[in-house]
Amino acid sequence: MESGRLSCACGRRVFPLSLALIFASALPAVGQQTMPAQSGVPAPAESITQAARGSAFDARRSTTPAQSTPDSSSVTPGGNSPLLRLGPGDLLDIGVYNVPELNTKARVGNTGDVYLPLIDYVHVGGLTVEEAQALIEKRLEDGGFVRNAHVTIFLSESTSQGVTILGEVAKPGIYPVLGERKLYDMISAAGGFTPYAARKISIVRQRNQTTAMTVNLPRNLADDLKDNVEIMPGDTISVPRAPIVYVVGEVARPAGLLIDNGNLTVLQALALTGGTSHTAKMSGTCIIRKGPNGITETRVPLKKMLEAKAPDVTLQADDILFVPLSGVKYAGGKALDGAITAAAGLAIVVAHP
Repeated sequence: MESGRLSCACGRRVFPLSLALIFASALPAVGQQTMPAQSGVPAPAESITQAARGSAFDARRSTTPAQSTPDSSSVTPGGNSPLLRLGPGDLLDIGVYNVPELNTKARVGNTGDVYLPLIDYVHVGGLTVEEAQALIEKRLEDGGFVRNAHVTIFLSESTSQGVTILGEVAKPGIYPVLGERKLYDMISAAGGFTPYAARKISIVRQRNQTTAMTVNLPRNLADDLKDNVEIMPGDTISVPRAPIVYVVGEVARPAGLLIDNGNLTVLQALALTGGTSHTAKMSGTCIIRKGPNGITETRVPLKKMLEAKAPDVTLQADDILFVPLSGVKYAGGKALDGAITAAAGLAIVVAHP
């Protein structure tokens, strides 16, 4: 009877103890099954391919569109542009989401190909940044290297589509666009304007090469920044030579007046050259102009203009303002020939009307 009670008592103690042992033995197995899902980090012994197939890529899918889309669409010079196409010499910073082993910097070769780990050479020449991202993602997925691949490309250097600067600058040439660049930055990179540069320049955009944008710059660039427009890779900046007006004959200082901005009138030209001499024949003053039909000679009522009885006349590029000597008669085209010859040897003076 006592042994029965003892057996029953032992049974009551053993049963809870057995349950505790069973529960404790199950804990390591549960921990081993759940830990990868909680950490999202593959074991160190796993290969790149195994890591790329981890569940972290599924977590990326749960992000909102506003968080994921900027990587593939936003681009600025030195970053990216939706209209920018990759070409030889471009330096790309390529990243694969959550697979840092595949992140690399690569320069596009002369054939338009770029070498990437695992997938060998990829032809990206002529593609936009967004198209190149999609192509690399497809190569990674088709090769079984990365599941649900998400690739970002940052254009570090765009040497294939640099900015061309032509005309009256110290160092004309092609300049790479590194980072955000403005018009004044590019002019400075080219060494600034020459003394003969006009301030009315043209910019031809790569995406619209049939239409040029005209920009009128101040003489001192720091005075006005409203025309300091953004410059994109592939743009062409043309700085023309400023127009010249020649003043010859009976004036104090015959010269060629280089007009870097604005227009020049007859009276302004005479004032800049010191005015007429006392031997000048004002009634014989004329403008010699070369047009589509040849050289023409147009009389100017200079005396009436000085008396404000006639409107001032605007001069055009390459005009010759000729003030003859009083009391001298010119036979045939002698006056015209003499004025043209005199203009050829004049010193050029920058005029600021």
